[in-house]
Amino acid sequence: MRMQFTQPLTRARPVRRYKRFLADVVCDDGTETTVHCPNTGAMLGCDVPDSVVWLSCSQNAKRKYPLTWEIVETCTGVSVGINTNRSNRLVREAIEAGVVVELAGYPSIQAEVTLGSGRSRIDFFLSGGQALKDCYLEVKNVTAAVQDGIAIFPDAVSARGTKHLRELIGLVESGFRAVLCFCVQRDDVAEVRPAEAIDPTYASTLREAVAAGVELIAYRAKVGPEGIALYRRVRAAPGATPVR
Repeated sequence: MRMQFTQPLTRARPVRRYKRFLADVVCDDGTETTVHCPNTGAMLGCDVPDSVVWLSCSQNAKRKYPLTWEIVETCTGVSVGINTNRSNRLVREAIEAGVVVELAGYPSIQAEVTLGSGRSRIDFFLSGGQALKDCYLEVKNVTAAVQDGIAIFPDAVSARGTKHLRELIGLVESGFRAVLCFCVQRDDVAEVRPAEAIDPTYASTLREAVAAGVELIAYRAKVGPEGIALYRRVRAAPGATPVR
């Protein structure tokens, strides 16, 4: 199964990114325009002027910026999906297609499940599996790669990401299965690690979560203007420093 773009993407080159969710680009026909950039991170290695980017176009007439930045072709020739709004769909499709072997055997998958008092939500709740604990699944989109096939997360300080880890720990303590899945929207990664130098709190909390029983998995994707699909498991490592 592969997430297909419903219409051909527009090719462009980025000029600058600003206000977190906006970017100016120049399309191949010379048109200069502002597009929506659906990525809250720093986009390390992906926000490079004069690289090639691919844009989708919304059919919603009420949108101020109808074009959305979906993909960038990095200076090393790797296509990276930068739209974090795609990651949950990619993971769900991969689970339903049997690609994510760690999550096989659950007939029911619910999205955006509310926890406790309703102040927080987890991406997915998987249930109904024979001899399988009900499972809460949180998805994180990964775009930043450094060297030697190693990707990092997060690429900016993420208090929200740390909060989600704490919630997963609580779910394990309550008797549930809890899984964190790194959705790697690029095809040159062999391992995902916490970005210790960027967010040491997240890194240490991730190690604490793994020690508490939270499962850590990662899958990488084939990315192109026609579509994106997760297809291969890669190593997910909590880092070298042990939990004390």
